[in-house]
Amino acid sequence: MDINLFDYDLPKELIAQSPLPDRDKCRLMVVNREEKTLENKHFYDILDYIKPGDVLVRNNTKVLPARLIGVKVETKGKVEVLLLHPVEGEGDDVWECLVGNAHSVKVGSHCSFGEGMLTCTCVKVLPEGLRHMQFHYQGIFLEVLDKLGLMPLPPYIKKQCENNSDYQTVYAKVPGSAAAPTAGFHFTEKLLEKIKAKGAEIVDVTLNIGLGTFRPVEVQDTDNHHMHVESYRMEKEAAESLNKAKAEGRRIIAIGTTSVRTLESVYAKFGHFEATSDSTGIFISPGYEYKAVDALITNFHLPKSTLVMLVSAFMGRKWTLHCYEEAVKEKYRFFSFGDAMFIYGKYDYSKNAED
Repeated sequence: MDINLFDYDLPKELIAQSPLPDRDKCRLMVVNREEKTLENKHFYDILDYIKPGDVLVRNNTKVLPARLIGVKVETKGKVEVLLLHPVEGEGDDVWECLVGNAHSVKVGSHCSFGEGMLTCTCVKVLPEGLRHMQFHYQGIFLEVLDKLGLMPLPPYIKKQCENNSDYQTVYAKVPGSAAAPTAGFHFTEKLLEKIKAKGAEIVDVTLNIGLGTFRPVEVQDTDNHHMHVESYRMEKEAAESLNKAKAEGRRIIAIGTTSVRTLESVYAKFGHFEATSDSTGIFISPGYEYKAVDALITNFHLPKSTLVMLVSAFMGRKWTLHCYEEAVKEKYRFFSFGDAMFIYGKYDYSKNAED
């Protein structure tokens, strides 16, 4: 499909730059994809749409404060290093990193952060500003990173968080992501307890989100787009709960697109849910028939992004863009720190291409 079919006009002032003080008081657009209706609510109203027996699936990944700002030891010049992932087979504490002004960081170059609390040495040069950096520190690496690192915020957010916890879900548990599963931002501990008290179940999966989530689609025909690959994990207990829900016809509600990608990847692999650890490059766009997910909680996404395509596959492209147009008219807040949608109802996927 032509990438321009997923475009829409968004005034810059609607791009949220910071989270609300009360997470569950953001706005919520409730969309019935079967009846083609929408309602304007607040996120705490989601309790009115959760049924006993529903299974909500959340991504419990934790964002690493992976953005380090320091100095190059040799020149005293400023350096910015973004940790991407550990590198296997090159020794302890070697990470693949994206380095600013990387041309001056060569094999053997040293960088220092927090007045020497954390240092690193370049051990390998890769294209496009990538470097393998070996880190040196005292104590526990993740604790040092928590003290010195900043959150790797999306490029459309122009100011750093006051607290790293602002760019983290309240249920974040498993470190490893370069970006947050932002649909989960709206949940508070209190709201989650109310959901459980209503008779719904909450299940955790893990998908470690990479920087590829911020990369734009660079092809005109979306059929030629190749998704970034991300690792995921589903535990046995989660798989058993989900299989039981499927067998009993209860709704599986994905909290965010990363939960969708995990659920649909596992179901496509086995034809059911199963404990597994793997990686996925699944690309969900119109024409895809959802097999695992019955309802979706998600934020409002960038124009022409794979995430808009994923939502379009769930309820139809034209209806998705109509909902986005209404959100603009109603001055909803967009993207990571913005407002949310709850999409539910039956859907005939055979009509997806028409919709």
